[in-house]
Amino acid sequence: MALIGATPKPGHVGNVVLRNLRAGGFAGRLMLVNPHHAEIDGMPVHPDVASLPEPPDLAVIATPAATVPNLIAALGERGCRAALVISAGFGGDAAGRRLTQAVLDAARPHLLRIVGPNCVGLLLPHLGLNASFVHLQPAAGRLAFLAQSGAIIASVIDWAVPRGIGFSTMVSIGEMSDVDFGDLLDYLASDPTTASILLYVEMISHPRKFMSAARAAARLKPVIAIKAGRHAAAARAVASHTGALAGVDAVYDAAFRRAGMLRVYELEELFAAAQALASGLSPAGDRLAILTNGGGIGILATDALIDHGGRLAELAPATIAALDAVLPPTWSHGNPVDIIGDAPPGRYADALEALLGDDGADGILVLNCPTAIASSAAAATAVISTLGQRHPCVLASWVGEETARDARRQLAEHGIPSYDMPERAVRAFMHLVEFRRNQVQLMQTPPSLPERFACDRAVVRQAIDRALGEGRSMLSGPESQRVIQAYGIPGIASRFAATPADAAAAARSLGRPVALKILSPDISHKSDVGGVRLDLATPQSVEAAAAAMLDAIATARPAARLAGFTVEEMVHRPHGFELIAGMIDDPQFGPVMLFGQGGVAVEVLADRALALPPLNLALAADLIARTRVHRLLQGYRDRPPIALGRHRARARPAVAADHRLRRDRRDRHQSAVGGPGRNRRPRRSHRGAAGRDVGRRAARHSPLSQRARDAAHLAGRSAGAAAADPPRGRAGIAGGVQRPVAARRAHALLRAAEGAVAPHGGKADPDRL
Repeated sequence: MALIGATPKPGHVGNVVLRNLRAGGFAGRLMLVNPHHAEIDGMPVHPDVASLPEPPDLAVIATPAATVPNLIAALGERGCRAALVISAGFGGDAAGRRLTQAVLDAARPHLLRIVGPNCVGLLLPHLGLNASFVHLQPAAGRLAFLAQSGAIIASVIDWAVPRGIGFSTMVSIGEMSDVDFGDLLDYLASDPTTASILLYVEMISHPRKFMSAARAAARLKPVIAIKAGRHAAAARAVASHTGALAGVDAVYDAAFRRAGMLRVYELEELFAAAQALASGLSPAGDRLAILTNGGGIGILATDALIDHGGRLAELAPATIAALDAVLPPTWSHGNPVDIIGDAPPGRYADALEALLGDDGADGILVLNCPTAIASSAAAATAVISTLGQRHPCVLASWVGEETARDARRQLAEHGIPSYDMPERAVRAFMHLVEFRRNQVQLMQTPPSLPERFACDRAVVRQAIDRALGEGRSMLSGPESQRVIQAYGIPGIASRFAATPADAAAAARSLGRPVALKILSPDISHKSDVGGVRLDLATPQSVEAAAAAMLDAIATARPAARLAGFTVEEMVHRPHGFELIAGMIDDPQFGPVMLFGQGGVAVEVLADRALALPPLNLALAADLIARTRVHRLLQGYRDRPPIALGRHRARARPAVAADHRLRRDRRDRHQSAVGGPGRNRRPRRSHRGAAGRDVGRRAARHSPLSQRARDAAHLAGRSAGAAAADPPRGRAGIAGGVQRPVAARRAHALLRAAEGAVAPHGGKADPDRL
């Protein structure tokens, strides 16, 4: 390793990094570079990179930002493969972005990877490597922690050291000019020293690569993320911190869920979730049975369970009978199961055994509060003995500190997650529930198009071309109706009317009560200006309403351009619900599906859920279930439930139509802007393993130079990415790909890679690669 910018001056970054490298116990060779010193603390110092006795595997750069591009070029010439740039002064303004690009340009010819800039450093405690300027040495452990914020890294270390929490890897990735979350997830997924991966995320630079790597990693080990910048003010702070947009928080939520990750909202919760998931418990649902010796803490646990979206398990009659047989008559006779404050260890054992036999409980939370009558430690021993070699979903909360410490230690030693407060235990249970749900979603593999169906694409192109030709970014109501109906999605009868008299004639032709709406390219929310009238029964009432509407809009919006009116048949459904279903095009993650409660108050209600396409019926049902209006759809008071299962067969063509509409929309966008859509970057995936294996074999057996072997390896990764990466407009960022297309793309890339690695038997050409 080479430390460039090492200095004997106390308080300087180069001095702190040097001190940490020596204190960590790194066994490899450490070389120092500084033109102003001959030695530091007895270690020889080299004046420049060229004078190093051997090429470093890793270079740590702690020099002014302006010096970094030339240092990277010199390191590449020496054969260095990776650089950790701690220096700040990049990103942000135009000058900083130019400097960042200069660093990347210097690295590219040498295939040199860069972590940073503007980061705290890299820590690998298993290797004794602390290439950072943090103030403490973390212990070795099984958690990997990746963060964009160096302050978060330092704070977490300070919090973890006294608690004995260890790490396999800690990386402060800073501005992610090159190495990003996707690269590190790709590595950590197969790292044998890492059991769980924790992320502190402010923004994602390459969403396609991130999603591919996150999905592959989440199949193998828990991946838990905390996302900063959830609100508008915080997102602006992220922009100033990382120099990039934070993105819409709800879209990140959908992305994390689709990738099989677990999202948390507090740093302490991050580690509590890691503890829970490390237990390997996997509840089948969200129904929790609570066993307690104190009614108060049982009630607190119940409140927390409901707050987090869980449910109290309904105990079966056989379970109630079994508890009656072993508990005193004063027990609660329900869930929570209050076994009374004088409960001896045997009472805990008998009650737990009865609850373990209830199939209506997906998990059991055992609570204990200290008393002078019964031993908390003995109660913990009884729980451990009752479980024996069984591994059901059982969590514990021994409340308190002085008398509960030993009990919690016993429980933890036997693999039972234990917490000091009931609310934390409930939250851990819900983390397990949410993680399992996300893992189920992860294994869903929707096809690019669920089934074949007919669509009139000429009608769609005509509508979109006309809007683009008129400089509009939004279709009118009638145009939207025609587009939707062209894809086989049912709509309502609608007529265009230029004048109030035409509106009356349109109503007469429909022959039933109608809704009248103003048609204007300048008015999106028509009801705000009196531009909607409902349930007009006669042509005369329609004509009068249209004339009054023109007068009202002339006063409210005198500058608005009026194209006429839309006359639509009035739909009467006494027990119907207003819903909204749609799609947004997120600037980072691309197409995102939306479902929620509709109506004029849709923004105020804010009852909506998002999901990344493509969706199959299971994923679509989950999207609906994550809204509040879903509870109304289940039926309430005099409202009958909506038979969602019965509508699935009819929903299938609509799902297919939506996928086709989304693809065509992307195609039309590309035609309009004269090129492919944004973010069409290669990603890596487990599906590309075959392509990567080809590259590895080529790298291993080729007689070419090291640089050429690396090019072959990267070419294999690119081919693997091609096999895993669908055209974005076809399946979306979370989708699959048709296998014949994947095979053709993979073979074409491999042929191109062969030419780039050794054209005509010569040397590798990085530019061609």
